[in-house]
Amino acid sequence: MTEAMHQAVSDWSTGELDWPAWDAAAARARALFARLIGAEPATVSALGSLSEAAATIAASLPPGRIVVAAEEFRSNLFPWLARHDVVAVPARDGETRVEDLIAALDDDTVLLAVSEVTSREGQRLDLPALREATDRVGARLFVNLTQSLGALRYDPAAVRPDYLAVHGYKWLLCPRGAAWLVTRPDRLGDLTPLAPSWKSTSPPHGYFGGPMRLADDAGRCDTSPAWFSWIGACAALRLFRSLDAGRVERHCLDLARQLTEEARGAGFRRVVNGPLSQIVVLHTDHADRLSARLRERGVRATALGDRVRFGFHYFNDEDDVRTTLSVLTDGRITP
Repeated sequence: MTEAMHQAVSDWSTGELDWPAWDAAAARARALFARLIGAEPATVSALGSLSEAAATIAASLPPGRIVVAAEEFRSNLFPWLARHDVVAVPARDGETRVEDLIAALDDDTVLLAVSEVTSREGQRLDLPALREATDRVGARLFVNLTQSLGALRYDPAAVRPDYLAVHGYKWLLCPRGAAWLVTRPDRLGDLTPLAPSWKSTSPPHGYFGGPMRLADDAGRCDTSPAWFSWIGACAALRLFRSLDAGRVERHCLDLARQLTEEARGAGFRRVVNGPLSQIVVLHTDHADRLSARLRERGVRATALGDRVRFGFHYFNDEDDVRTTLSVLTDGRITP
């Protein structure tokens, strides 16, 4: 990915850029992403962020209540608050619970918005159970895979979301600014673009004058692409297409399990008790100090108030776990 970006910068600096080829990178990335998750390219919109994807769906929904976790990442919270009556389900004992999300659903609910893995807790939610619950009340399901896709497998047949969104800069290792919204085929007719532009029509795209004839597929919601982001995204997605998704997930979860189990012996516990994800969040009263100490040893961990967050990917190994544990167990910082 970085090589592709360096080449683009070099072409830009020397004036050898081919802007039509750069512009086409978003369409290439759309096709690569669609194959990665088992979707049709016509159902995929190319956007710039998760919040754009959520706001697009918020503007496309009929009136009704939206159910979302109160501690959800704001890009999957504020877009719903801006347009709808939102039921924010509070965490219980510091944990977003599937049963509480389900209990909040009723016949007035038009959509449940969730992240498969919660950013603040590292909890992996049971998406098939949430799909079943939304079906019972006739609600739609919006799934954010930003904190999971690339490290964890995704089974479209088991989840069947009405809408799926991913910002690729996390676990898909794309540059920031490449994101996707996948809409179930029977929902495409409801899609309303947030900011119609020259990209909102079917190819070949024109530049001047009207009338505005939106594309029949998800491309109507495309935003004008930030070229470098999509050039890098193509390279990153080609890499992921070459990997065994099951092997990647097992590797990441094995490292997360090892850290969780051995950290417990030093008094550090996970903030949640649910299924493991590749994100391990440990409770501590000294998050800032611990994060700084880990950084001195070459480990990046995020301090979040009363907790510290670690994330494992395919490029991590057991040496990273051992280094982390050496800091957690050296006695300088207690839980």
